[in-house]
Amino acid sequence: MAKKESTEKTIRIKQVRSGIKKPERQKRTLRALGFTRLNQTIEVSASPQVLGMIEKVRHLIEIQEDKK
Repeated sequence: MAKKESTEKTIRIKQVRSGIKKPERQKRTLRALGFTRLNQTIEVSASPQVLGMIEKVRHLIEIQEDKK
């Protein structure tokens, strides 16, 4: 089978502040986004659900859009 060409926009995000002493919901949001440690950079799809999670923890992360 041929691979499907992904047309979804992706966003690179980096955790720049710790989740320590933050509300449990913010800790869980960081974990749900895929962060496991500080200064980790991950690539996620730009779906409405993910964009909402990014908005909730925007003070703990940096956002870099991909140049695709």
